[in-house]
Amino acid sequence: MNGVHDMGGMEGLGSIEYVREEPVFHEPWEGRVRACIAAAGAWKKWNIDSGRHSRERLPAADYLRMSYYERWLAAFEGILVERGLVTRTEIETGRPAPDTAKADPPLKGAQVAGLLDRGSPFARPVAAPPRFQAGDRVRARNLHPRGHTRLPRYLRGHTGSIHLHHGGFVYPDSSAHGQGEDPRHLYSVRFEAVELWGESATGRGAVYADLWEPYLEPA
Repeated sequence: MNGVHDMGGMEGLGSIEYVREEPVFHEPWEGRVRACIAAAGAWKKWNIDSGRHSRERLPAADYLRMSYYERWLAAFEGILVERGLVTRTEIETGRPAPDTAKADPPLKGAQVAGLLDRGSPFARPVAAPPRFQAGDRVRARNLHPRGHTRLPRYLRGHTGSIHLHHGGFVYPDSSAHGQGEDPRHLYSVRFEAVELWGESATGRGAVYADLWEPYLEPA
């Protein structure tokens, strides 16, 4: 979707400041939000792609005023309600609804370290051979889906070259909407800076973007 979350290539948002030795969490509540999302996610009522899409669907004004983990918290509350794990009233009051059955999270504290060590691999086999090879010239398609996509707006319509083929991976555009993993080939694509930003781009800079095969067409 074309939302405020897709800020790549936009101007007027200020510079990105590098903070040396920045903490993972600036406040204790941020760590608790991250932990609650991991615990609730173990119910498997959503996946990483639908979780991302829940943050993309936040109202633009709220998205811009919120900090990073405020966005995570607001989207988390929304998806909990959507998937029937809590009600909006329960969130607003902080109290369970009368006669609500208590559910024990399937993720226990002792399991967290192992879960983090394993990670969440999303590589999958793809029956069809890859359409592109390293060195092929490709164009990012000018797509404007209403749902989730990992194709940034600032790349659409621009030409680059295949840097390498990663293999098959879960396709986020379908996974986010409960339409199955639908694995597709994933490529690293190099876009020259002058291709993206015109003659104002200086030097020999380039952007490397990981893009799924349906996002690309021969150039």
